[in-house]
This record gives sequence, C-alpha cells and structure tokens, in this order.
Amino acid sequence: MSLIKDFHLTFETTNEDGSYSEGDTIVGTVSFRLTTNVSVNSLTVKAKGDAKTKWIEEVGGYLMTFTSKKRYFKVKDYLIGVTLKGTPLPKGVHKFKFRLKIPEGRMPSSFKGQNGKIMYVFEAKISRILWWPSEVKREINFISKTFQQFWEGMRPQSGAVQKNTGGLSRGRVQMSATIDRNVCTPGETLSVVAKICNSSSKNMRPKFKLEQNTVYRSKYHTKNSLLILLKEVGGTIRQYSEQTVSCQLKIPDDVIFSIHNCEIISVEYYIKVYLDISFAVDPEVVLPLVIAPSRFAAFKPGEAEGP
Repeated sequence: MSLIKDFHLTFETTNEDGSYSEGDTIVGTVSFRLTTNVSVNSLTVKAKGDAKTKWIEEVGGYLMTFTSKKRYFKVKDYLIGVTLKGTPLPKGVHKFKFRLKIPEGRMPSSFKGQNGKIMYVFEAKISRILWWPSEVKREINFISKTFQQFWEGMRPQSGAVQKNTGGLSRGRVQMSATIDRNVCTPGETLSVVAKICNSSSKNMRPKFKLEQNTVYRSKYHTKNSLLILLKEVGGTIRQYSEQTVSCQLKIPDDVIFSIHNCEIISVEYYIKVYLDISFAVDPEVVLPLVIAPSRFAAFKPGEAEGP
C-alpha cells in the first residue's frame, strides 16, 4: 500500500492558451499527501523535449522497423536534495513550489502523428530508500517561437503555369493563381483567385485543394503521409475563353500547426490550383502555406487583389 496519496502537479498559466515556448519558465506546485511519517530520499522536478519516429515497412521481402529520436532539452531541479539518511516528512499534506526554465533555442512545436511524435513532458518524482519511486507526469503544450518569422514575412503568394494541350485539342492554356496570404491560422478563411486563359478547343474546370504532407525520417529512410483536407470545384471554363475564378477555403479548426524545424518530422501545407482537362496532364500551380498559431501574429493582411 502506497504511503503517498494525491500526488499532483499544477502549473501557473503564463499564456492564455496554457502553452510554453523557448525561454519560458514553468512555475507551479508539487503537492501530495502522506498517510504516515515518511523519510524521503529526494524530490525532483524535470522537463524534457523529445521527437521520435517509428514505422514498419517491407524491404526485400522482410518487415523492417525504422526508428529515430532527437532530444531537444532536459532540465532538472531538486526540491528536496539527496541525503544519505533521507529527509523526514510528517504525515499530512505537503506542497512545494518550483520554477524550471526551458532553454532557449529553435525547437519544434508539440505534435502527435501516426508514425511519430514531438512531446514535451514535465515530471515530478519522489524517491525513497529501498522503495520504488513515485512519480507524476504531465504533457506540456509547446509552441515554437520560430513561427514569428513567418508572421513577419506574411504576404500574398502567387504562381503561374502554361501548357500546350496537344493531341486532338491543339491549343494553349495559361493560368495564374494567388492566395491572399501565405500564413494563416486554424479556422481562418483563405481567399484564392485564379485567372485562366483557355486558348484550346477543350472545356475545363478549375479545382482547388488544401494538402497536408507529413514526412517521417529515420537515418536512411523516409515515410510520407499525404492528406487532402479540402477540395473545391469551380465552374466550366469554355474553349477559347478567359475567366477569373475565386474560391474561399476555410482552414479546418482542428488542423495542426506546420512543423518546419524538426530534423525527423515535418508537416507542410500546399494550396494546389489545377485545371481538370480530359485526356491531358492537368496544369497545376502549387502555393506553399504555413499554418501557425495566432499567438505570435504581428499583423493581419488585407484581401488579395487578384493574380
């Protein structure tokens, strides 16, 4: 029967969303109740950040497991220092305040995926001589400060493509596309404008989609996970005509942030605008998009004026 009951961690919230970033100090309380007098060898608090990947795939007829790990930091402090005889604590409720600083540096945000995760964990541990230690853990919601650089560089994003259709539908197709900003947050609506010049004998339809590409890496292998989050279809662009088409894409509320600064996991987003042409390779404009927290937003852009 454990002599240590109600072992808890509580944090003092520093940000509205309860998140932490590089250089922040985690302030809180370790509390527990002793059912009798206990001699404690040490009471420690520890915070660490790790990225891990793991997946199984067939190589040469054999199933192989690929793994990788990256540690970003580990900090530790003693609330009760180690002594040979231990520190006696009386029966009852005990509370210990702590302050633990997260190191500075370029660290990725928290992430959980099918084949990998980036986790930041806070742990308190009570050690006693000749007894198994008692511990309590709590995940930290970590948001990287490196997102600030994207907000500062936010601007409209444009691209263009042209293609000869060839075959029985000789002619040329040109398309330019613009998104009103290259950085947005979950739940926001993105404005996409495409200008199409169809100088061919075929009808075609513009299509818009938001793709998420997650890449997991080990030392010698990578694994991609591609997901289409949104897809919209525009009206028909008739042969030998020009038309400007706009589309409003609402970013899902539960979409995860971009992961751009982790060596073994990346999460990237793309707006793809393409023309659906029968029996031909579809011309496509690919526009990179960063999905970031609004916490570090410097400003909000205006509406796009078009490509």
